[in-house]
Amino acid sequence: MKITNDIIYVGVNDRIIDLFEGQYIVPNGMAYNSYVILDEKTAVMDSVDKKFTHEWLDNVADALAGRSPDYLIVQHMEPDHSANIVNFLKAYPSATVVSSAKAFTMMKNFFGDEFEDRRLVIADGSTLSLGKHTLNFVAAPMVHWPEVMMTYDSTDKVFFSADAFGKFGALDADEDWACEARRYYIGIVGKYGVQVQALLKKAASLDIQTICPLHGPILTENLGYYLGLYDTWSSYGVESEGIVIAYTSVYGNTQRAAELLAEKLKAKGCPKVVLNDLARSDMAECVEDAFRYGKIVLATTTYNADIFPFMREFINHLTERGFKNKTVALIENGSWAPLAAKVMRGMLENCKNLTFTETTVRITSALNDSSKEQIENLAGELCRDYIAQSSETANKNDLTALFKIGYGLYVVTSNDGKKDNGLIVNTVSQVTNAPNRVAVCINKDNYSHHVIKQTGIMNVNCLSVEAPFKVFESFGFRSGRNVDKFENCEPLRSDNGLVFLPKYINAFMSLKVEQYVDLGTHGMFICSVTEARVISDKETMTYTYYQDNVKPKPEIKGKKGWVCKICGYVYEGDELPDDFVCPLCKHGAADFEPIG
Repeated sequence: MKITNDIIYVGVNDRIIDLFEGQYIVPNGMAYNSYVILDEKTAVMDSVDKKFTHEWLDNVADALAGRSPDYLIVQHMEPDHSANIVNFLKAYPSATVVSSAKAFTMMKNFFGDEFEDRRLVIADGSTLSLGKHTLNFVAAPMVHWPEVMMTYDSTDKVFFSADAFGKFGALDADEDWACEARRYYIGIVGKYGVQVQALLKKAASLDIQTICPLHGPILTENLGYYLGLYDTWSSYGVESEGIVIAYTSVYGNTQRAAELLAEKLKAKGCPKVVLNDLARSDMAECVEDAFRYGKIVLATTTYNADIFPFMREFINHLTERGFKNKTVALIENGSWAPLAAKVMRGMLENCKNLTFTETTVRITSALNDSSKEQIENLAGELCRDYIAQSSETANKNDLTALFKIGYGLYVVTSNDGKKDNGLIVNTVSQVTNAPNRVAVCINKDNYSHHVIKQTGIMNVNCLSVEAPFKVFESFGFRSGRNVDKFENCEPLRSDNGLVFLPKYINAFMSLKVEQYVDLGTHGMFICSVTEARVISDKETMTYTYYQDNVKPKPEIKGKKGWVCKICGYVYEGDELPDDFVCPLCKHGAADFEPIG
């Protein structure tokens, strides 16, 4: 299979395997990917599992068509990719092994040989010329082993991503990418979100047109989709709206409580309810669901003065992978001394940014009127935002939404008649309360200012502390005149027809412009409130919180050059070109300042 004119796929499909890494069920097998780059010099990218030595060597020989390879590039030392290094070198004794220093140490462990007489040690930023192809090496430590190097071919714009962007399943498996890639990522790489975020920052500066992972299909289209999912997964964000109920049950009473809660959640507008019996479901898929959705209910029995073993195992899987940024509800069952809620909360105490519901359901042996009422209250608490988002069930005159206004950060949405638009503002204030009037200041240079002057309406979305940096990238770094800021979003609409954000806000207000004040560089819109909804009790995102906790800190230690004041991108060099445009936020040279 040709990837480009010069890059040929030489990997193999494994339909024999039943458990990957001895624990993950892979009903559709696995792919072990390897590639050959043909140029003045030839390079083979990684090997495959030991069960497929001869098939792989045959594939390599066919691709080389009689040529001898110059290099074997070893990006990752897990045996499913490195097992055939020695066999390859026996077949091609003149080839040089290219890898990181840590990888050669691991070769000593695996094979008893570091190949000192035929090796080339590379590090982050190293390059290797094959002729017209130049390979640029990118260190990716702990994604997900410490020795990992990835490779960018700047000629064909191909990114060889080692285990990143991989998935379970053979290449000929007809299945959705995201489902098995998510289970693969969360199970195997999930602990290392910080390191994946660092990798994505490096990747953002590369012009990538093709991603070649070591597992799963070659990615050539809609790369923003895959990069976006990796950004969400590695930042522990919410990928899908919904609620997961994970339960264990001995005699069926806790199961009945979980099922009753699921019915009530659906009735109150929850878009997706996932019910997982931890004793019977694939544990890896249960863990995947816990990271995918923003809310989770843990329901279990007190068992030997502790909790049921499958629940303990499940929570251990969550904590060891850095579980965070979720809303958690607890249901406990105990006949004489219920302890499950206390134990579960204790196991989660070191997880960051977990919000526990006010309601904890306690069942004493079986459901009764009291525990059923608790389940009703819990369902209402978990679905508060869904109730507020629905046009049919929302309280549209909840003027406590005005209490969410502070010196915060907001997304102001509008519509120019063709598409929805939004921008970040930090100047919103309530100016009167009889009648309620809200003032919004917007820079005249922003396209939204022009749109709102024409239409006379807007929505103010009050960002909560849950909002990640990508919200500010989307609404703050691009002009709505040139891009569709809601292209990859499914927004909700208020009664005035404008969008409000489906997540990351604690309230929104629909405003009608009553007066306009020209402030020179800015315009002040003084507005009446036509609709107001409170979505959640999360704290409002302040400018200080954004600066301290959300905006990425530029890595400038030991570097010389220029740093973008908007997003922190670092340009290394003595002089910054006048026409330079930041590859991350698209701001020009005027928004850079010298380092040091």
